[in-house]
Amino acid sequence: MISTLTSRRSFTARLASLFAGVGVAGAISGSNANAQAPAGVQKLDYEGKPATGGGFIIPLIIHSGVIYIAGQGAHSHDPKGEFPMEIEIHTKKVMDNVKTLVESGGGTMDSILQLTVYLTSIDNYDGMNKVFKTYCPNGGNARTHVAVALVQGNTVV
Repeated sequence: MISTLTSRRSFTARLASLFAGVGVAGAISGSNANAQAPAGVQKLDYEGKPATGGGFIIPLIIHSGVIYIAGQGAHSHDPKGEFPMEIEIHTKKVMDNVKTLVESGGGTMDSILQLTVYLTSIDNYDGMNKVFKTYCPNGGNARTHVAVALVQGNTVV
């Protein structure tokens, strides 16, 4: 009975950590990445360098071998912000941003555990999913899709 309770608590704690953002396994079994990972919380910028300055949102945080990334939009890191309002183009830009951040933190697209996807129209699901599959050819992760009226930054995903 006690081992069942401990297992449930452990599972619940791990599940709760997934809801904090995009969780990515930082290391693969047998990898030296955990042995070399600094203790504590690492706050990194888009290039994977220590985040400095007064920025309110940190794009990449690594804690206990788990990578968390802030929400990404098609507008991110584009000074002109000139994207056609097509779901495929926006999804590709978002997934490129996600891939850059995950790799900067030492992960891979296959190590992503969970994503939450906000779509301005649920009718865009098929277009988003078509592009998404090209980034996760070995199978996806746990995903939640939410249709919302507006996504910050003039993006459809």
